[in-house]
Amino acid sequence: MVRRPVAWIVAVVLLAEALGIAALNWFMGVVVDRQNMSMAGLDPDKMSMSAKIGGVVFGLYFALCALVALLVAIRNRAPAGLGRVLLISVAVVHGLLGAVAWGLVGWKAFLYMVVVLALVVLLLMTYDRENGAVAAAEGDAGGGDTGEGADAPDSGSGSEDGGPAPEPEPVPKDAPPAAPVTPPAPTTP
Repeated sequence: MVRRPVAWIVAVVLLAEALGIAALNWFMGVVVDRQNMSMAGLDPDKMSMSAKIGGVVFGLYFALCALVALLVAIRNRAPAGLGRVLLISVAVVHGLLGAVAWGLVGWKAFLYMVVVLALVVLLLMTYDRENGAVAAAEGDAGGGDTGEGADAPDSGSGSEDGGPAPEPEPVPKDAPPAAPVTPPAPTTP
């Protein structure tokens, strides 16, 4: 299907972004350091160091998100827990970066960010659809488990002599659907 190739593509793109962001921020830190620039009286050494640290932190963040996408591609299972949170957060980051890129860089950078956002969302949604279908199939195969647990007494599931319960009468095909039953609204005096 589409899930594994999308996961591989997301992993490669996020790893490339991790390297690109770390390298770009490191380069900016070196430029500020060599030119001994100051903005609004800020110390150039602190500006240089903060650019380098920011590049490393964001690079590691994108690399960790790429690792999650890589594990999804290898295992062919939906991300769970922290991995899912990381992929959702990287999707939000790409949405925000896309909005900023539209104003500062142009429509091509915006388009790139939106494509990466769409790939991450597609990665998350394809596994959700599969999990929902599997859960529905297990519910159907389980014989309509009502969620009462295994220790619940068997009330009314068989006839009085202990045999199987009689089959319900089939509903005619031209019968209107049954209306949902809603509990009565509570009244207060």
